Amino acid sequence: MLRDQGGGCDHLEVLLSLICRLLRGLFGLVTVPIRSDLSKDVELLVLRQENEVLRRQLNGRPRWGHSDRLWLAALSRLISSCRWAELFPVTPATILRWHRTLVRRKWTFTDRRHPGRPCTRRPVKALIVQMARENPTWGHRRTQGELARLGYSIAASTVWEILHAAGINPAPRRSGPTWRQFLTVQAHAILACDFLVVETVLLKRLYVLIFIEHGTRKLHLAGVTARPTGAWTMQQARNLVMDLGDRISGLRFLIHDRDPLVTRPFVRSTQLKGYGASLRCRGRRG
Repeated sequence: MLRDQGGGCDHLEVLLSLICRLLRGLFGLVTVPIRSDLSKDVELLVLRQENEVLRRQLNGRPRWGHSDRLWLAALSRLISSCRWAELFPVTPATILRWHRTLVRRKWTFTDRRHPGRPCTRRPVKALIVQMARENPTWGHRRTQGELARLGYSIAASTVWEILHAAGINPAPRRSGPTWRQFLTVQAHAILACDFLVVETVLLKRLYVLIFIEHGTRKLHLAGVTARPTGAWTMQQARNLVMDLGDRISGLRFLIHDRDPLVTRPFVRSTQLKGYGASLRCRGRRG
């Protein structure tokens, strides 16, 4: 039986409890048309008075179980925003926090984590120092990339610490413009794209493709899909070019991550000469 990693709650038990509450609510709705308006108003007044008394006597905040949270989240869609504070025991921010907690627990794999970081071996440290001394213009990121080509998987922050401990500048100044200087000068001609991840109420993952113009900070929502592919991404780029119209002629560079969805036809469809990937790789090193 699957169990919740964070609170140890049985999902089947929560589901059965929710079904029972739904059935009780449906049976209650069947009897509502039969009763008179006066009796329903009196019942509401009694329940409100009882709520006020219980809140005054309760020490601290009430503790809501999993079934209580599901029930309140379902009923929140039926309450108008103007009467929320009067009728509902929790705020909308609390319901959103419950949903974020569910998403966080779904993607938390505590059983796969191992405490601590493995130590870097001495031959690897010596190789990093040797590469930095023989290539004084390389930075810590360039050194990390060369190590990856040799088959050594090591973080850029670890390379930084090793070089700093050896008395070597991890980020030496180069003769050419830095990445920050390039972005500042060419901001009006740069277009960047990236994928965002959004979790729905049912914990379904959606991928959002966005473009941003660096010069004007204008954001373009290209599309949303549950299963992105290279063909879908290329079609969204074509749609963006059509929406920009003549403004696309003022853009020259496209910045993007090393994502398999960002294919060469995708870059060509944007009519930006395919400079995005090469500039990103060159600018992020060192």
